[in-house]
Amino acid sequence: MTDEDLTQLVQQVSQQYFQKPFLHQAVFNNRLQTTGGRYHLQDHHIDINPKLLQYYDQTVLVGVIKHELCHYHLHLLGLPYQHRSVQFKQLLSEVKGLVYTPPMPKKGQKLVVYQCQRCLTPYYRQRRLNPERYRCRKCGGQLVFLKVIQKIN
Repeated sequence: MTDEDLTQLVQQVSQQYFQKPFLHQAVFNNRLQTTGGRYHLQDHHIDINPKLLQYYDQTVLVGVIKHELCHYHLHLLGLPYQHRSVQFKQLLSEVKGLVYTPPMPKKGQKLVVYQCQRCLTPYYRQRRLNPERYRCRKCGGQLVFLKVIQKIN
């Protein structure tokens, strides 16, 4: 996916979930290590971590884009756009954006992926766990093992 494709995706998500246009640029930033994205207040562009596409599926990328678009649209409207503001939390829950980015595996680290059987929420852990002992935090459904993501470089 190129930067132009990313900008088009951000424009589509903005129009679909916010009913407002995204008029600036969205680019991949390889220097982002632990965060999924960043909104710049000065020139209003959005940086996205390219590792999201490498380790996670399209739904995680769209969730991060929704999060950054909440900052974007609230800032342009002159409303509080910080994580702690009530308007940000309400808008993020309305569009069902991600509050936190799933962890990025470090060099030589692995991630174990579990998923709820009922609501299909993914859970990322550094260690294996016994799915019989734990339940989904959203709906209480049973967790099942999906896969192990191994970072090589």
